[in-house]
Parts: sequence; C-alpha cells; structure tokens
Amino acid sequence: MAKLLPFFHEGLVEAGCDEAGRGCLAGPVVAAAVILPPDFVSGTLNDSKQLSEKKRTLLRSEIEREALAYSVAFVDAPTIDQINILQSSFLAMHNAVDALSMVPEHLLIDGNRFKPYKSIPATCVVKGDGKYLSIAAASILAKTYRDDYMLDLHHQFPEYDWISNKGYPTQKHREAIAKHGTTPFHRMSFTLLSPTQLELFA
Repeated sequence: MAKLLPFFHEGLVEAGCDEAGRGCLAGPVVAAAVILPPDFVSGTLNDSKQLSEKKRTLLRSEIEREALAYSVAFVDAPTIDQINILQSSFLAMHNAVDALSMVPEHLLIDGNRFKPYKSIPATCVVKGDGKYLSIAAASILAKTYRDDYMLDLHHQFPEYDWISNKGYPTQKHREAIAKHGTTPFHRMSFTLLSPTQLELFA
C-alpha cells in the first residue's frame, strides 16, 4: 500500500473532502470534511473502499479523536431528484465545510470536479482518497455515517436489503423495487429497474 501524503500545500490549514453514495438508488449522498494535524500518522488509513467494515469503524474513532476539525453533511433523495446528484454532491461538501469548527485555507477534493466554495481555493485530486490522508479520512467518515444511516432505514424497510447493499443497485434491491414499489428514500430521477424489468412494466 502506497504511503498517503499528509498535505498538498505545506503550512496551510487543509480540509480533505469526499462523499459517499453517489451511485445509490436510495438514501442520501453524504459528504465529510476533515482537517488533520500536520503530524498525523496512521498505519492503516486508506481509501474507505479498500478497507473492511471493521477497519473503517476503528479508523472513524481514530479520525474523530485526532482531527483538528471534522464534519459530516447529508443531502436527501428529494433534493437529489430536484437538483441532480452532481450538484447534490457539491452541496453536501459545501455543507460539510461550512460546519467545520475551523475555517480551512485550502480544500482538497476527491474527484475531478468541484463547485467553488466561497473564496477558499480548492484542488481536485482524482482518486485522492488513495493519495492524501485528509481525503482518505473524509472518505471513511462519509462512508461509515452513510452506512449507519442506511442500516437504520433497513429496519424500517427490510425488504430492500439495505443492510447489505446500502442502497446500491444490486439485483436484490431492484427486484424488491419491482415487487414492493418505492419508498420516500428512493431517488425517483434514477433508473430504479433493470432494462429487463422495464420491458415487463412497459
């Protein structure tokens, strides 16, 4: 595993930002912003997608304990349907940065696009959650907070198997939509059924 970098601009207060849940059929998109101390060291911190659920949970506690500041923001399915998923991802990141207890001097964004936030300079980094500690930390928080939220929703709507798929478009999830219909947490602007299922309903 490659060693993650501690900062992009040395000497600046940097906030790493990432989101989780863009490709889901149900649930919110969740973003996190994290400011780590310049001397932060972790032997296991990496892109959340590369880690087990157990490791993510342990790292979340470490990040929340060691971070100079962190925040998590949710944008719900109706808003996603209204303004689209890309704008909702930007909104979630903006809200997360807005909720930080410190004002960052620079933003490190996972991905290749970002809507400018106030007057704070931002740098987009493709696959940044595997390159910079602060983005990796944000990816852990966004992923774990969203997973917890979907677990809570699963108890209300167990037929959709959100305990396993977290709202992503698995076959079981699509089959449940075809059988039971949608919930208030489904993204109605997304293609909820597979092409084969759509043909059956045509």
